[in-house]
Amino acid sequence: MRIWVNGGLRDADTALVSVFDHGLTVGDGVFETVKATEGRPFALTRHIDRLARSARGLGLPDPDHDEVRRACEAVLEANPMPLGRLRITYTGGFSPLGSDRGDKGPTLVVAAAEAKRRPDTTAVITVPWTRNERGALAGLKTTSYAENVVALARAHEQGASEALFANTVGQLCEGTGSNVFVVLDGQLYTPPLSSGCLAGITRALTMDWTGALEADLPLDALDRAEEIFLTSTTRDVQAVHRVDSRELSPTPGPLTAKAMRIFEDHAAADPDPRVP
Repeated sequence: MRIWVNGGLRDADTALVSVFDHGLTVGDGVFETVKATEGRPFALTRHIDRLARSARGLGLPDPDHDEVRRACEAVLEANPMPLGRLRITYTGGFSPLGSDRGDKGPTLVVAAAEAKRRPDTTAVITVPWTRNERGALAGLKTTSYAENVVALARAHEQGASEALFANTVGQLCEGTGSNVFVVLDGQLYTPPLSSGCLAGITRALTMDWTGALEADLPLDALDRAEEIFLTSTTRDVQAVHRVDSRELSPTPGPLTAKAMRIFEDHAAADPDPRVP
């Protein structure tokens, strides 16, 4: 495995960052996960743009877009695989212990790993913890991910692949690494960004391509929804067949199946869909 670290490719055993890196010591960093098929990344421009937005949200300098793109291309070329996931990590870099940042500049790491196509349907749970829609990190894709680790472990203990959060006012928000869509009275909805959810790349494309609407939704919309699905880079569009103890259709419902087909067709036609 060859990994990009701060300007060049390294073998896995020499791809090292300092133990004083702020991304390690305090979670001061941002990241992106990008799907790659036969060495071709999907929606890379959108992912790099969001990496920069998240960096600005933390007060980090903008990453060099060209360098990030070169790093992704180099890693994919050095690690051929039929279906993979790129992980772009950008941190505050070498810093003193504590919350203050150092002056050595950011760290950029790009790595790749093989991936498997997700099943068409999955089970999810809800968790008692909330997303803070008014927090400093709301809507940012940061390396401060421990609460997602805890929630996802809870999901796995209950035979599910994802955990869904409400926000502090009881509205449906998002999963640990996904956005959520529901069908209510035949209409497709997803929580708005004001709920505190991440501005998912797959979420935005699904909305553009299917006409789904944003709406504030109470958490119990999951109890009433005719269909539910998740979106993310590694899932694309994935139907939900169980929420907690509630069983839904064992196969994707009609609107979910349509969204799956639409997303697959559009993604195949344009591997780097830009913002209009």
